[in-house]
Amino acid sequence: MLKLFPIRHVMGYLFSLVLSVVALSVVYFELSVAMGLTILLVTAFIQASVQLFVFMHISETASRKTLYLNMAYALFVALVTIFGTLFAMVWGWY
Repeated sequence: MLKLFPIRHVMGYLFSLVLSVVALSVVYFELSVAMGLTILLVTAFIQASVQLFVFMHISETASRKTLYLNMAYALFVALVTIFGTLFAMVWGWY
């Protein structure tokens, strides 16, 4: 019966909750902008990793190389979109 209990998923869920509370504490403790952004970026990266590896089972398939390549491409597209928008709308590069 112990093998049927998803302990890894429960621990991942609890860790996600803890990371959410840490990110929310940035607002309540009124940290500086640099410290707050650092904490938010670190917790967001860890949270995304927990979601990918625990709940989406990204490391449990045979085509692991293809999945990592797809994630790298998605990250590239996201960064190009974000920085392209910043260049055009905020920094005035047309």
